[in-house]
Amino acid sequence: MCGIVGYVGPSEVSGRPLDVVLEGLRRLEYRGYDSAGVALVGPGSPQVASAKKAGKLANLLAELEANPLPDASAAVGHTRWATHGGPTDRNAHPHLADGGRLAVIHNGIVENFAALKAELLAEGVTFLSDTDTEVAAQLISRAYASSKDLTVAMTEVARMLEGTFTLLAVHAEHPGTVVGARHDSPLVVGLGDGENFLGSDVAAFVAHTREALELGQDQVVTITPSAVEVIGFDGAPAQGKRYSVDWDAAAAEKGGFGSFMDKEIHDQPQAVGDTLLGRTDLDGRLVLDDLKIDEAVLRSVDKIIVVACGTAAYAGHVAKYAIEHWCRIPVEVELAHEFRYRDPVVTEKTLVVAITQSGETMDTLMAVRHAREQGAKVVSIVNTNGSTIPRESDAVLYTHAGPEIAVASTKAFLSQITAAYLLGLYLAQLRGNKFPDEIAVLMDELRDMPSKIQAVIDRGDHVSATALSMRDATSVLFLGRHVGFPVALEGALKLKELAYIHAEGFAAGELKHGPIALIEEGQPVFVVVPSPRGRDSLHSKVVSNIQEIRARGARTLVIAEDGDEAVLPYADEIFWIPQAPTLMQPLLATVPLQIFAMALATAKGLDVDQPRNLAKSVTVE
Repeated sequence: MCGIVGYVGPSEVSGRPLDVVLEGLRRLEYRGYDSAGVALVGPGSPQVASAKKAGKLANLLAELEANPLPDASAAVGHTRWATHGGPTDRNAHPHLADGGRLAVIHNGIVENFAALKAELLAEGVTFLSDTDTEVAAQLISRAYASSKDLTVAMTEVARMLEGTFTLLAVHAEHPGTVVGARHDSPLVVGLGDGENFLGSDVAAFVAHTREALELGQDQVVTITPSAVEVIGFDGAPAQGKRYSVDWDAAAAEKGGFGSFMDKEIHDQPQAVGDTLLGRTDLDGRLVLDDLKIDEAVLRSVDKIIVVACGTAAYAGHVAKYAIEHWCRIPVEVELAHEFRYRDPVVTEKTLVVAITQSGETMDTLMAVRHAREQGAKVVSIVNTNGSTIPRESDAVLYTHAGPEIAVASTKAFLSQITAAYLLGLYLAQLRGNKFPDEIAVLMDELRDMPSKIQAVIDRGDHVSATALSMRDATSVLFLGRHVGFPVALEGALKLKELAYIHAEGFAAGELKHGPIALIEEGQPVFVVVPSPRGRDSLHSKVVSNIQEIRARGARTLVIAEDGDEAVLPYADEIFWIPQAPTLMQPLLATVPLQIFAMALATAKGLDVDQPRNLAKSVTVE
């Protein structure tokens, strides 16, 4: 949701705290860009020095250039995705208290802020913003007045708050200290040499250190240049888990592409390939090292429920077709934010698969917790090492896609599908649904996919040119059947996210049950055509759908396999993809839709990396 950075280091290095924090905010701007701010403290400073501006980070940089801040030994920074209070200067973080000596930044939502604010108002406290964060700042100020210990004050207030939150605080009386607290919201420690870091994502500090410390749920961390101390909300000593980040700062840069999304589309062959690496032993059998659930438990599974949101949910829909086909286990796909509120049927023989790029999606985290409370085992498919959801799952399957910076997901989607296929094949192997030679053939087909994805990307100029010719389109429809249906849904979502126009995906078989009423002269319709070599009846039925909508004036934009001549008479534009087995086709058919959405949004002059109103990681319910 929001981006958070904290730093403590030697005070004699002029400008370093501010430089480190601003660099971290630049890398985290994808998490929130409604406003940005920083707060600095240094030896002898009577108050916190701070600056904050509504809008993107560039606005804050301009403010700092016009009104420079003094040198410091500790700093915190924040990029905001607005929840309480509009995106204005006054609502931007940090929020000050204790006569300007305390600064607090916050990610999440304090659900009981109204009652706490009423209590503070009754005590005569004056508020300068509309945010729940300022309530937390005033509470920490009040607690600090008694203890004069910032860690103690943070711990006391953390126990009072309800909701989801990561808080960072600095105080002028403790110029070499940053204190943080986390509850249901991400916070990770970067371990340096004579300096230490905090961030809502390792991208905040990976340019300076790749050594990190996972913080557990309900923990408070205090960092100084020479030490990192962790305690629980109960005040008892606690420990984090140390790990090394397996990518560097260069992986979070655009690499010469015009946008992060463009780069990440081009990253997809490697993302899928890396997700497949190291998954088999010398005998060719699947070995998923992170899947630490007893084999007897997995053999006894009688139902799988996939929980996810947005693009990840569509990856789950693709997985449903494959896992049911390979394993003969019924699979349900649930939107995570609906799952626990409808009293789902979950037993000890249910396997819940949580799919999330960030590993911090709050709706999915709550679904995971509910599933485990009901006795189910949980496997998470996650891209971000050390995030909350894999830590709270029984097992994790990492996708190894590398950092995904653009808000609209691309390479994470393809790698999630790939990881779900690995899980399905592993279960089929374990349960005896597939012979070893059958699994070997399927794995070989998966290993062929990166080169085929690259072939689709190499043909992207035709897609981009088509998008450019459609810059004035106000509505685009998407049709698909079987695994093409979730591809159609994902294509529509990408266009809504990026181009801000009406887009809707339909199961092609539903066309004549109502949606065909939307077809009028010139209406653009993407159609994902199944392989003619697989389910022949579906192929012919979808070709008939193309004829039906074209007869009513639609402009047909067809995604079809090389050599599929049956679509030629009915397509206004054809985007060819390499031949692939039916279940593998989503890894290819999705790519032209990503390129189209990006190109159309670019043609309209829109920011494809940071679409309006969206943030990369949704860390509140």
